[in-house]
Parts: sequence; structure tokens; C-alpha cells
Amino acid sequence: MVALADYASDERTARVMLSMMIEPADRTVGRLLRREGGIETLRLLDAGGSMPGVRAEEAAILHHTAQQFASRDHLGDDLAGVLDGSYAPLIPGDAHWPGAVDALGDRAPYVLWAKGATSFLATRAEDRVTITGSRASTSYGDLVAGELAQDASHAEQIVVSGGAYGIDGAAHRGALGSGGQTIAVMAGGPDRLYPAGHRDMLERVGDVGLLVSEMPPGSAPTRHRFLARGRLLAALSSATVIVEAGARSGALHVAREAHALGRGVGAVPGPVTSAASTGTHLLLSEGTAALVTGHHDLPVLTGDRRQAPARTTGLNAARDVDAVDQNRPARSL
Repeated sequence: MVALADYASDERTARVMLSMMIEPADRTVGRLLRREGGIETLRLLDAGGSMPGVRAEEAAILHHTAQQFASRDHLGDDLAGVLDGSYAPLIPGDAHWPGAVDALGDRAPYVLWAKGATSFLATRAEDRVTITGSRASTSYGDLVAGELAQDASHAEQIVVSGGAYGIDGAAHRGALGSGGQTIAVMAGGPDRLYPAGHRDMLERVGDVGLLVSEMPPGSAPTRHRFLARGRLLAALSSATVIVEAGARSGALHVAREAHALGRGVGAVPGPVTSAASTGTHLLLSEGTAALVTGHHDLPVLTGDRRQAPARTTGLNAARDVDAVDQNRPARSL
């Protein structure tokens, strides 16, 4: 059996192989990568035995995983296939590697696969805002998400979301419709445009924005990968806004990841009768999130003090207390 390290002559190829072999957010592999680098990590996994800072049971599991990967048919062809140039594999040290994800420490991605404007990742985290929420959104949630994305675009911020049905789709469409910039973070490979009903939208994002994933081309989205994707949505931006979320929505996981990273977290209130706002109300009541009623609330979350768009239309105008005549007598009850 050929040693895995024999396939990897450089750090990029080694990290690509790890992304093909190990599920994302593996703390043990992440710790080895930070200490030893990609090529040495491959060698350690392949050789088995003692690994620095790794318990014997974990080392045995990783060695078994490496052996299974090394024994697969056509490994060389598979590796060449994902490195055929269709997608850019970014690694730490690259000009467009997003330094914001390094805050994840041992859970940082091994590699990021990208299609489109990778320069979007090289901007400051303050130039990006994550807007996400429930897949089962309401018309109210879609409207708010779309307006937030439009206003973020007018403020020259990049809208980050997950490409899903509901709030994610509304956020991407809001950015695209206003000529703004948007990033879709995928749970599967960058070629697995999921959900299928958003294929056209995601293709558009790949053409004028950016598709990014930590999974190599050909990888299917799975429950674990959706959960792992949440930390990337949180880490890529200086602030995350949850527009709608049910009591068990995955968007709550994104919010708590962002909060744990010390990033700004906002939540949009909704009707107390709406199950789609149960999660956002929970975030607000427990103090995890700050109240967001429009883009004018985002500068405090992002740390970006640039002037927010003037509140002249749509939801923002309806809530603009500056428009109220302060001299008008109060109505008696």
C-alpha cells in the first residue's frame, strides 16, 4: 500500500487529502494540523502508533480511517479529479484565505473550496454580515431578510448565507437583486448545489458572487456537515443576524457559534403568535442576541461605524421615530 504522504508533495495537496478523508471540525486533526502541518499530519495518520497530544484510542481510529482511505481504488485519479482546476482550494497563507475563520482554532477548516470571487474572503470581517434563519420562513421573514440584504449591499457589505430555502434564499436574492455581493456557504461540495430548487440561484451566486465549502467536489451534504457549516457562517462575518427561527432551528446553532466567537449577534423580533419567531425571541430573552429592526442596527454589531443607509423606504421608514412629530399632543385614552 502506498503511503498517503507520497501523494502529497506540498501543503495544499496534503490538506486537500485530509478534506477528502476526515469529516470537518475534527478537533484532533485540527490540532495536529496547527502543530505539525498537513504533510506531517498525513504521515502520522498513515503510520499509526503514537501521535503528539492524541489519546491512543483516537490515534487508532484516525489510523484506521487513513488505511481505509489509502486502500480505495483509483485514489490518485480521485485526487487529480478534485484538483482539476474547476474549484480553487484555498489554504492558510493564501492571499484570499479568510483570516476570520482562524478564530475557530482546532475547528478551523482544513481547506476551503471556492468558485467565484475569492477576493470576497480577503476583505475585513466587518465588511461581511451573515443573514440566516428558518427554512420554513414566513412572508414577513422573507421581506425582512430581503430588505436587510439590500441595505447591507447598499452599505457595501457582503451578504453571507447558506443557500437554503427560506431566509437564506431571501437574503441571497435581496443581495443579488440590488447588485450587491453575496457568499453562499455550502454543506456539501461546491458542485453539489443543494437544495435542488435553488440551483438557478446558486449558479447565479457562483457567477457573480462566491460559492464556498470545506467539503471537496462530489461530497454530499449530510446532517453533520450542515451542523459543521454553521461555525463557518458564524466565523466568516463580524455579525450574524437571525431573522426567523423555530425553537429547534439550526439557525440557533449559528447564533451561538457566533456568540462563542465574540462576534455580534442580532435577532429580528416577530409576532408572539408565530412559531417561526420562537427561536429569535429566545435569543433575545437569554441575551445572546441584540434587537435588530433594520440595517441601522447592524453597525453596533459589526463594529463598523460607517453610516447606515438612510431610512426612507420600506420597513425602515415605517419604524423611523425621527419622522414622528414630537410636538403633536398625545391622544387621550
